[in-house]
Amino acid sequence: MRFTPMEIPAVITIEPKVLEDCRGFFMETWNCRAFAEAGIDVHFVQDNHSCSVQGTLRGLHYQFRRAQGKLVRVTAGEIYDVAVDLRRDSPTFGRWLGRYISARDRLMLWVPPGFAHGFYVMSEVAECLYKCTDYYAPELERVLAWDDRDIGINWPLVGGRPPLLSERDARGARLADVEIF
Repeated sequence: MRFTPMEIPAVITIEPKVLEDCRGFFMETWNCRAFAEAGIDVHFVQDNHSCSVQGTLRGLHYQFRRAQGKLVRVTAGEIYDVAVDLRRDSPTFGRWLGRYISARDRLMLWVPPGFAHGFYVMSEVAECLYKCTDYYAPELERVLAWDDRDIGINWPLVGGRPPLLSERDARGARLADVEIF
């Protein structure tokens, strides 16, 4: 596997080694030793799987007090994956980064604890799998506004149409008003 820090170095793109032949392909998506050697020494406790239609925006989610690290990958379709640094003492506090990931490129994204995370579905349908380092705690979940001007995320909205949002995501709070790490 190749581990590449992004513009915010705590967020890492992971490119697995893919073995392909006439039968299909095989790849390793999690190896505790390889990840630890790359500085991602974590214990995952929960796997999540979502399926969303084109134009869906999920996020920007995080848990306060019991922050979750997430290892995200796409098994069908393509998404634009976003992480926002909410670590108060970080030199990149309030900055965001985005990365297209797809079933085709088989890339994974490590979003560490202390970040809000979300994604926008580019393809007709996308299925995402993500491993989490802490259990879901609805009472601790927070939603950062996907369209907060102070953050300025440049979402690649298909056809310029507004995204499909859950009621909860539509009520996300501004960075100036959310609890941070």
